[in-house]
Amino acid sequence: MYNLNSVVIVAILFFLIIGADVLGLRLGQRARDKSDSDVKSQTSAIQGGIIGMLALILGFTFNMSIQRYDSRAGAEVEEANAIGTAELRTSLLPEPYATEAQSAIDDYIDLRLESSHIDLTRVSERKALNARTNKLQQRIWDIGVAAADEAPNPVRTGYFLTAVNDMIDAQGRRLDVLNRHVPPAIFYLLFIFFIATGALIGYSTGLGERRSRVPALVLNLLICLLVFIIIDLDRPRRGVIEVKQDSMEALR
Repeated sequence: MYNLNSVVIVAILFFLIIGADVLGLRLGQRARDKSDSDVKSQTSAIQGGIIGMLALILGFTFNMSIQRYDSRAGAEVEEANAIGTAELRTSLLPEPYATEAQSAIDDYIDLRLESSHIDLTRVSERKALNARTNKLQQRIWDIGVAAADEAPNPVRTGYFLTAVNDMIDAQGRRLDVLNRHVPPAIFYLLFIFFIATGALIGYSTGLGERRSRVPALVLNLLICLLVFIIIDLDRPRRGVIEVKQDSMEALR
């Protein structure tokens, strides 16, 4: 499901809900003559209970997607701060290592910004960028080690190597939070509830003598809009809502 466009998913869900609504409406119309006020009140009570459960699952899922979005935004700021610290500490190294480290970290910033615009579904491009990232990280580390060998000062070179280590760790943590998504099973459960709710609303409407389709249609549209927002929040590098790269841009 993650590889499908979110608009396609929501459109399919909307038509499934409408289809379930129409089916429930016809079943309700068939059962209208056999029902009475007790049956209608029981149906309304069950419908209210299912909608309440649906609201609970929606709130839970929305909260999960918001937390993951916040984690990705926080990881971007954390990595930018770690890179900035490493870049400041290049001045602790003797020449020519300070200039080499400065240049390498500048290249690293550009590479991290390039990586931030690659969608997670473009696996081959991500692998190539990760390989380039690892190679550049090793180059920066080797510069620090060479500087420590030539001018063994555990305070000055040690501060730089510690900052480089933190920079590498921050990139690893950011990569980890990018790969954390709302479990697909929760989305499937939501879809089942949506379709069941649509069928029950249609059935309840069919039991009545008069019916209005507009409120049910508006409810289905709002549900699908909320699902679209949840899915979009769960996809950090595509869609309408994306994690800003302000900290990394400011660092560059």
